[in-house]
Amino acid sequence: MSSPSPSSSPSPSSSPAPSYRVWALPGLGEVRPGDDLAKLIIATSPGLVDGDVLLVTSKIVSKAEGRIVEAADREAAIDAETVRVVARRGPLRIVENRQGMVMAAAGVDASNTPAGTVLLLPADPDASARAIREGLRAALGVDVGVIVTDTFGRPWRNGLTDVAIGAAGVRVLDDLRGGTDAHGNPLSATVVATADELAAAGDLVKGKADGLPVAVVRGLAHVVADDAEGARAMVRVAADDMFRLGTSEAVREAVTQRRTVREFTDEPVDGGAVRRAVAAAVTAPAPHHTTPWRFVLLESASSRTELLDAMRDAWITDLRRDGKSEQSVAKRVKRGDVLRRAPYLVVPCLVMDGSHHYGDARRDAAEREMFVVAAGAGVQNFLVALAGERLGSAWVSSTMFCREVVRDVLGLPEEWDPMGAVAVGHAAAPAKERPARATEDFIAVR
Repeated sequence: MSSPSPSSSPSPSSSPAPSYRVWALPGLGEVRPGDDLAKLIIATSPGLVDGDVLLVTSKIVSKAEGRIVEAADREAAIDAETVRVVARRGPLRIVENRQGMVMAAAGVDASNTPAGTVLLLPADPDASARAIREGLRAALGVDVGVIVTDTFGRPWRNGLTDVAIGAAGVRVLDDLRGGTDAHGNPLSATVVATADELAAAGDLVKGKADGLPVAVVRGLAHVVADDAEGARAMVRVAADDMFRLGTSEAVREAVTQRRTVREFTDEPVDGGAVRRAVAAAVTAPAPHHTTPWRFVLLESASSRTELLDAMRDAWITDLRRDGKSEQSVAKRVKRGDVLRRAPYLVVPCLVMDGSHHYGDARRDAAEREMFVVAAGAGVQNFLVALAGERLGSAWVSSTMFCREVVRDVLGLPEEWDPMGAVAVGHAAAPAKERPARATEDFIAVR
């Protein structure tokens, strides 16, 4: 082989290109409950040095920790490990498990375990990684990082890969925000999942069926640190998770988690989110293929104040005419304060365009009831869609008691019938738990 030309030879003063080496440790053998994984790894003569990173398949961690359970029905084991169902298609479930990870089947594994049993993930993968790391340090005097890995599918990508579910002594995330790229552009969203990248690299040499559950990475000592967080830091918190739910689950969650919100923050409301909620509202069923909904969006503080002041004056006049005491008047008016506390108001209106007139009072009344029901369906769609946008709301019937005032202040056509007002904003506090309701109490079967 000819020697490289001088022009292609590296300069003596140049730094070597970054590189690392990864290999699997042979000879680990079968792992049984109660085994000390650090001792089993040491028995393979791994030749570890400071700065190495060990990648340990979660399956052997589960076996060593006795996470093998009798389970004639794997589905029952999945149920027991599930905190929340994210998506379901046929028998396949994507769930949040007890460790906070969102994955298929809660990580319950029926492979490479005796018939009639299943393997559960380690109860605390970070603690498992720490135990292995401390065992290696005590016996060998080496400062290494340890990552416990498991196989995940990923949304929008075919194929599986290994990711980190537990870690000790490894900087699991490399936060580059606040820096700049090679062109001087600011980095505002770049957080590198270093531990997942290491897990995937190890999976290339471990394999799924080769009996090589542990790999070593050498050459990346900068990722090893005593004060590093565990892999739990990689789990996205619910508030930041834009893809927390599957389609049917998202609808169900929005419906069941919708609450009447009476206290709001000062955070502005995105008008685009409200318009998307209106788009959902107008898909509600309606009689005779009509569109009986109109939504008046009060986006300026002045429009809200003008309307609410006029409504308040009208209520006070009516209540005094009814003979209510001043104390009673003040108490009833105060109930409408939720509308003043909201940074955004919506007045849904009913229009009877397309309704039929029968010339019979009973049938005409029933016709109007159909349209009112359709208006309610539209408002319910609207409230649920707002919840899906992470916006709180309160539907208050107040405008129905002073419709002429509302029409006059807002300049609405005579045929627009205000059906309450919806306060919209960001909830100032988490929703309270709703008392459980027995479904059977609301069902009659014939």
